[in-house]
Amino acid sequence: MTDIFAYLAERPYPGRGIMLGAMPSGRSAAAYFIMGRSENSRNRVFEKTEDGIRTRAHDESKMTDPSLIIYHPVRRVGRGTVVTNGDQTDTLRDYLLAGRSFAEALRTREFEPDGPNWTPRISGLLSPDGSYKLSILKAGTSEPCPAPGTSSAPTRASAARCRASMASRWPWSCRSWTRAPLRSGSGPRSMRTTASRSMSAWTGKRL
Repeated sequence: MTDIFAYLAERPYPGRGIMLGAMPSGRSAAAYFIMGRSENSRNRVFEKTEDGIRTRAHDESKMTDPSLIIYHPVRRVGRGTVVTNGDQTDTLRDYLLAGRSFAEALRTREFEPDGPNWTPRISGLLSPDGSYKLSILKAGTSEPCPAPGTSSAPTRASAARCRASMASRWPWSCRSWTRAPLRSGSGPRSMRTTASRSMSAWTGKRL
């Protein structure tokens, strides 16, 4: 089993990361870690909140642009936990509290507007039994995402085409999946692709 603390310590820039799973005791567990390249991004610490954690400036005098770096990475919603790498945490929380779905919430969002990086928005929803939903909203064209185990970095041109397709309401490519409780050892049971939405979805146990 990988020691996450050792894994992160060995890497100069692990970036932002989400972990969803179950502990040996069977209890579900979620975690989030973060690093930054710029001085503005590195000027952050975690702060506990009533329903999770948020980022805040370590030194307010050095904060230059809070738009993409100050947010709630983790929030509890009912008996579930939302974990993301951006302010879409609040979008998911609001939709779920209103009785709407994980997918509906994410259809209102897209990748981060930080060109030329176009950082993907990664979002997870963890259930008390260890089952989860996970989604990645990334810059791309109307073509489906690459196959599992592969990756592709959007170019400035492809991201521009992606943004230009706003009229279709699907300016992003999305890969999302749902799995049954991790301790059961079950994997994805079916797959379907909706090309018009550039979405590949794996379905397991519905949350």
